[in-house]
Amino acid sequence: MDISDFSDLKKHHIAVLMGGPGAEREVSLASGKAVAQALQQGGLSVVECDIKDEAFDLPAGVTFAMNMIHGTFGEDGTLQALLEKRGIPYSGAGVVASRLAIDKVESKKRFVAAGVPTATFEVLQKGERPTLSLPFVIKPPREGSALGVHIMKADSDQRAIDAALKDVFSYDNEALVEEFFPGKELTVGILGEEVLPIIEIVAKDGLYNYENKYTVGGSRHLIPAPLDPVTTKQVQQAALAAHRALGVEVYSRIDVILHDDGRIAVLEVNTIPGMTETSLLPDAAAVFGLDFPALCVRIMELSLAKKPIA
Repeated sequence: MDISDFSDLKKHHIAVLMGGPGAEREVSLASGKAVAQALQQGGLSVVECDIKDEAFDLPAGVTFAMNMIHGTFGEDGTLQALLEKRGIPYSGAGVVASRLAIDKVESKKRFVAAGVPTATFEVLQKGERPTLSLPFVIKPPREGSALGVHIMKADSDQRAIDAALKDVFSYDNEALVEEFFPGKELTVGILGEEVLPIIEIVAKDGLYNYENKYTVGGSRHLIPAPLDPVTTKQVQQAALAAHRALGVEVYSRIDVILHDDGRIAVLEVNTIPGMTETSLLPDAAAVFGLDFPALCVRIMELSLAKKPIA
């Protein structure tokens, strides 16, 4: 890609931040390396930085941080706050939006307040058991990449539910329990104010888990999703409303379930979606007309156009 027209971007020395201390470290490294290569292909000055904890140093002369650290530390507002303290502009959502989006419980409260369609839910502390009727989903409120997600079917017994809760509490001190929505798994990318084509995710064994998400061939992406025009518009509007409800800046990817009966449920907003060869946002952007380097450049452009760090 020729980005000769983006002279302002070429003035920057970009640190692509990847890795992190969380459970999504390996995926983050893959995303970071892909993004670094794409920006380098565009003729930009790039350095890869494997971040392991808060005591990180950036190379001299860095003027912009491209944050590709998924989940803990990178996506929860911690890294954003540290970069702001250092006066370094960065990609994606700011501190407040990041903290809201990573927390599925707080996100859902915002969805309800803003009228964004979402599944019925409850929050459990250790020792508590679900009161929702089966089937339901149990998940950690503050993890991504489908980590720790358990679908409890209509015939699930108490032993299976207790085992799922034990696993979820290994990630967090709370558990989110949601009404199970049988239907199509959809995801919608937002780039600036543009809503990207909807993707329907068809996992090879019916469950879009961590393994299927990051294994080539683990799932198929149908782009654009085979939906009628009215439903397409409704899903895109719900995704944009969720993005705005959390005050997310620059870009995101919103996960949605389209129930078999036509209802829509927004699951979560991802503020640093995956950027690997099997990732969803790059696939949607390509159909929209942005190849991978162009997508990376656009994210950087929009990020630099945010309100400057005080």
